[in-house]
Amino acid sequence: MPEPVPRRTLRALLSLRPCRPVCLRGAAARLAAFCLALGLAACAAPPARPGAAAAAPDLAELQRQVSETERAFARTLAEHDHAGFARFLAEEAVFFSGAEPLRGKAAVAAYWKRFYELPQAPFSWHPDRVQVLDSGTLAFSSGPVLDPAGQPIGRFNSVWRLESPGTWRIVFDSGCNCP
Repeated sequence: MPEPVPRRTLRALLSLRPCRPVCLRGAAARLAAFCLALGLAACAAPPARPGAAAAAPDLAELQRQVSETERAFARTLAEHDHAGFARFLAEEAVFFSGAEPLRGKAAVAAYWKRFYELPQAPFSWHPDRVQVLDSGTLAFSSGPVLDPAGQPIGRFNSVWRLESPGTWRIVFDSGCNCP
């Protein structure tokens, strides 16, 4: 239990009179106004994101990362590594693989499992175009889809999201029968 406030202190607090306003003039007034404006500006500025770099992202490096990630993603099919395939999927991934879009990592992984269970990969792909937003957080990759003999049979289009430094996950994927 906190100690009671002595009566003498309470009387002193209750008998306080309002302070007389202080009037600043000249340089003192300008200095006070400047400090007030600086403090308000600091409060109004958005807080920096933890780990956010002050410099603009290196888009060429990010394009290289996405291209390598797309190639590693494609290698999972050639190597029959379904678990590896699933690791590249964002939790909220949407794939346009059939009549209706597949929504969510689990649905996409379940649908694609059939391709990983075949004795030979039914197709392959690789990126020939990659672009990254100036923010460095989203990327688009596109390229040919090839049959087992290496002949073009379609084209894929994917959107990747940077989820942590160096870790890209696919959020959208769509293909067409247009080589």
